[in-house]
This record gives sequence, C-alpha cells and structure tokens, in this order.
Amino acid sequence: MTAERSAEAPTEGSESSEGSEGREDLPSDDLARLAELHGVATSYQPSADRTVTASATALALALAALDVDTSTPGAVGAALDARERKLRERLLPPTVVCWSGAEPEALAALPAGTRLHIETEQGESRATADQLPPGVHRLTATAPDGRTATSHLVVAPPRVPAPPGRSYGLLVQLYSLLSRRSWGMGDLGDLADLAAWAGRARGAGFVQVNPLHAAVPGAPTDPSPYRPSSRRFPDPVHLRVEDVPEFPYVEDRERVRGLLERAGRLREAVLEKGELIDRDAVWEAKREALELVRAVPLGPGRRAAYVDFLAREGQALEDHATWCALAEVHGSDWQRWPQGLRDPRSPETDRARGELMDRVDFHCRLAWLTDGQLTAAQRIAREAGMPVGIVHDLAVGVHPAGADAWAQQEYFAAGMSVGAPPDAFNARGQDWGLPPWRPDRLAESGYEPYRRLLRALFRYAGALRIDHVMGLFRLWWVPQGHAPTEGTYVRYDAEAMLAILVLEASRAGAVVIGEDLGTVEPGVRETLRARGVLGTSVLWFERDWDGGGRPLPPESWRADCLATATTHDLPPTAARLTGEHVQLRDSLGLLTRPLEQERAEASADTGEWLELLSRLGLLQGSHGGHCASEEEAEIQAVHRFLLRTPARMVGIWLPDGVGDRRPQNLPGTWDQYPNWRLPIADAEGRAVTLEELAESARVRALVEVLRGEAVRRE
Repeated sequence: MTAERSAEAPTEGSESSEGSEGREDLPSDDLARLAELHGVATSYQPSADRTVTASATALALALAALDVDTSTPGAVGAALDARERKLRERLLPPTVVCWSGAEPEALAALPAGTRLHIETEQGESRATADQLPPGVHRLTATAPDGRTATSHLVVAPPRVPAPPGRSYGLLVQLYSLLSRRSWGMGDLGDLADLAAWAGRARGAGFVQVNPLHAAVPGAPTDPSPYRPSSRRFPDPVHLRVEDVPEFPYVEDRERVRGLLERAGRLREAVLEKGELIDRDAVWEAKREALELVRAVPLGPGRRAAYVDFLAREGQALEDHATWCALAEVHGSDWQRWPQGLRDPRSPETDRARGELMDRVDFHCRLAWLTDGQLTAAQRIAREAGMPVGIVHDLAVGVHPAGADAWAQQEYFAAGMSVGAPPDAFNARGQDWGLPPWRPDRLAESGYEPYRRLLRALFRYAGALRIDHVMGLFRLWWVPQGHAPTEGTYVRYDAEAMLAILVLEASRAGAVVIGEDLGTVEPGVRETLRARGVLGTSVLWFERDWDGGGRPLPPESWRADCLATATTHDLPPTAARLTGEHVQLRDSLGLLTRPLEQERAEASADTGEWLELLSRLGLLQGSHGGHCASEEEAEIQAVHRFLLRTPARMVGIWLPDGVGDRRPQNLPGTWDQYPNWRLPIADAEGRAVTLEELAESARVRALVEVLRGEAVRRE
C-alpha cells in the first residue's frame, strides 16, 4: 500500500520542536483524555519537527465507531468517568500475553492472594502460568475481595522462525505469469511449475507472490489484489482446472473442448495480440468448467477429504460460501441487499442459505479445490529444494462490500476506512477504502478472526509477507465522507497482535516478512526485529537519511530483511535506470513539478547509485563476462550490490529478468493505467511466457549472479 514517493521519506522522529498546529476544531481536555484511554491518538507527527493535533471531529467519529457516545459535553464526561472506572477496577485486560519464559505484567500486577485457574487449549487445568504450552488458553482470576475476571491468555515463543540460511528468490505477480497452459492469466499450476524450475534448476530459495485472496465478484471486478472480498479464503480464479482430479471424468466432452478452445483464445489474446489480462473473462470460462467438474461424483477418499475440510473450516467457510451464493442473486455489495440478509445470523439469511444450499456447496467446493492446489504448490516448492518455498502476501484489509466485511461485521469499525495521513509528499493524505478491525472487539475475542486468518494462510505458506506491517501497531482511520486529512491514528495492542503472529508462524515453521516501507513511528522496526519479523529494504530508498542522504553502502544495511531492487508498486529496474518511469508519469499527468525538473532529479538519483556500483567494482559485465547491453549489466550490478548487503533474503523482481519497463501498479491512477492487468513482457513490451522465461539467457545470467553466492556469503 506504500506509494513510491512516500517510501522515500525518512522515518518519523519522536520529538517535536514545533507546537500543535492551530485549528478551530480543537478537542476539549475531556475528549482528548477519553480518546487516549480508547487508543485514539490526539496528534501525530508527519516529520520529526512537526506535530499535528487531531480535530475534535476526528476523535468524536473514531470514538463513535467504538460505540462511545460523545454527542454532548455531558456524554463525554459520563463516558470518561465510565472508562476510567472500568480500567481502575478491572483485574485483567481481555487478552493477556505471556512470552515463553517471562511472567506477564498483567499477572504480576494482580492483588496478592489472587487465585488463578487456567484451562489450556489441550483441555488441561492449571493453577499457575508457569510452563504453559504455546497456545491461546482461558484464564480466570479470583481476587481476595471476591472480584473475578476471565481473559484469553496467549502464550507464544519469543520469536518467529528465522530463515533457514541465506537465500535468493523470485518475486512475481501470479496473474502476470502466463504459461502455454494457463487460461489467459497465471494460475496455481504456473506457480508450482515456476517453483519447481527455480528450485531444482536455479537453486532459488523462495517465490513470492501477490495476495491470492478472494476478489469481490462482478463485472468489471476490481483487479487489485489488495482490496479483496475475503482474506480468509483464496480466489478460485487461480485454479488450474485441468489439475482438478475430477476434470478428466466430465462426461460432456463437447463442452470441455469448447471451453479449452475458449481458454486458448484468452491465452493467445494476451500472449500473441498484446491484449490486457481479462480476469472476468478468465473466471467466466473457469466457472463454467468447474460447474461441469462438480457434477462428477467424488470418490470415497476425495469425499472424506472434502468432509474433513468442511469440518475444519466450519462456520467461517459456511459464511463465506453463503455470501458468494447471495451475491449471485443480489449483487456483490451486501449493504444493498434486502435488510434481513445484511445480517449473517438473521432468520432471513438462514432461510436463504437453505434455499441456496446447492450454490453454497459449490462455493465450499471451490474453496477446497483452491486450498488443495495452494498446498500442492508449497509441497512442490519444498520438494524442489527450496528452504522457504512460497511466500504469500497478506493484504492490509478487505473490501467493505465483500464477504469478510459481511460475515465479521462485529469486528469492523462502522463508518471508517483505513488510509494514511498527509505527509511531505502527499498533502491530501490517502484513503484506501478498507474498513479497519476494531481493536476492542479483537481483544475481547482473544483475536479469534485474526488467529483463524493467519492459521489458514500459514497452512500453505513457507513465509508470509504482511502488507503495511505497521498496522499491527496503529492504523489511520478516515471517517467516511471526510477527507483523509480529517482522520486520526487508532492503536492496536501490538504485543497481542505480535504474539498471535509469532504463535501461528511458529506452529507452521514459517518465516514472516513485514512491509515496513515509508513513514514508521519510532520503535516499531526495533520491536519487529526483536520478535524475528524481517523488514523490507528496497535499494533506491536505502539512503543515509541522517547523514546527507547519500546511497547507503552495503555493509550499513540491516541483516534482518528481504532486500530487493523494486516492488509491484515501483518502476521496474530498467525503467528506473533509463528514466522511463518519469516519462510515463508525465504522460498520465501525474507529475507535480515540471518534467525537466523531475527528469533531472531522477537522473541524479540513479547517477549516485551507479557511481557507487562502479566504485565497488560491480559494473563488470554479466555473469560469465558478457552482457547484451549496458542496461543489462547495470541490472546485474544492482543485484550484485544486494548480495554485498547482509540481508537474509534477496529477491529478484522476475520482470527485471527480461527488461520489462512497465510497473504492475502505478499508485495514483485508476483507469488511466492498466494496473494489475499486465503480463510479464520484454523491453519491447512483448508478453513473455513462463516457458520462455525458463529458457531466457538474460534471466539465466541474472539468476547466476545470485545463485551460489547467496549461500557462500551466509
């Protein structure tokens, strides 16, 4: 979610030499105190020397989303008294964190003589928190004065698993990776094939992909993988239909032939005719094929596996499939459905579920099939020798009209959207259109929806990249109908959020990578590092911000990170080196300064990096002594530089391997640029297939720059 320019900013400072900015809408002392007690920030720092006070309107609306009445001064006073009394009298917070080997502060603060009763996940009863197994347990405390409190006790290891040695890997947007077998966009068969080739033939340690969460259906579908309908369940559009075991047994072979021909036309349109990826057309063809597949009876073993899946996923899957079935009838925005159906627990919804049970089962079946192919991709990656395997991406939120927002309404803050405050590069701030989770409801539930989400993703992930990982600590809440400038930060219990993350990652043996680009409040990176969460370092932004802004030499980089040359939101390396990214932004009217000034700044920026690469002796031609072009040599030099850093993981943006010029996403655009719809292409814009990537001398040369050296430099 981080835009290019905001990622260039130095981190926030903790002190301000400037007073709060003047506002007519300043909060009263009582309102400010009430906000602070609910974790709603009364100010923020866009830079180290500047503090901005949140407006009374922003505080009141954020508190209203937490069910706190601030409609009158009297209501504010009453709410403040009630909150202070509750905090003063409570024995325990709703969720208590216990890092293995350390006594929780909340337990140490209990009155002397307080009795504990702990019911563990495993069903055991304990009278002490000593030597508890990892998990989320039920804790009851009884004080000598008769007060009792029940809390969720999260016991977590101190750190997430570390990467098993240093490795390099490939970064790719899966939809952009078309093979000669895919149906117009990359699929899970392509992912498994890429992982098998990269691991076996090229010694890669991982493949990182975009979020594969379920999208909001409809035509046209929002193509962004970062605004999904559900983060809990994957999108069946990624299925390789031919790999479904029942597919060969479909009886209507004429329709199958027709669908395969249709898939071929979709594939050829992208690969041969230069058309954009048409996700809606791909899904329509796959949906028809999967309807035919569903008519094939499952064998006894497959039936048993499906029943187990239904039992494991339980209510969450039933809710998701019900939303999908209702969306087919009433449209994909549940807030426009008949009133009774807007509540997933209403009698009307229960009755509709029964009437649509056939469609509900169809969508349950799709979730099962997709889960199976995701699991197979990770298994194939590990069998290919990858120490990590597939790195999946967790989006920061969900679409307000989608399945999760419907099924988990009690956990979302009504009337609020996640975004970013104004900063030096974006005076208007940002509104991402994603409803935030309510921190109070999460804590009261023992973070159940968050736990289930992580557990589902870790089932088929060797590592998890968390988009905007700063959201574990705080999120910028923007009231609906207001500009992003009228938002405010709301805090989450970062210790609890991290403890759940560490617990689930440890159970899965998975690595965690946090996307921490852009403005980060003091202490966040240090806290994440202490818990073993890797950061994200992108070459062009790694500068000595405290010492003149020069490119940061490799030995000064942090070790606990995934180091790359670019990301999906940034220009490919070839475009950065040539300055073509400036021309692209100018052609779309996105520049805020004269073109020549932007060009000069971009050229100077690139020149400083090339000068450093030259001084370090990295501009030496390709691996093997020959380069087809100066540009190719420079791209290889950039990756040689990444190897000079101590980064535990080093990533190659796969399109860089063929000189692709086009970013997959251009922040600040909607329909002006084909975001999320471009196939991987060469320098001339010709689509390149997976088969061609595997045979490409240029890709092989770039990979060989990293292969072996990444391990030797451990």
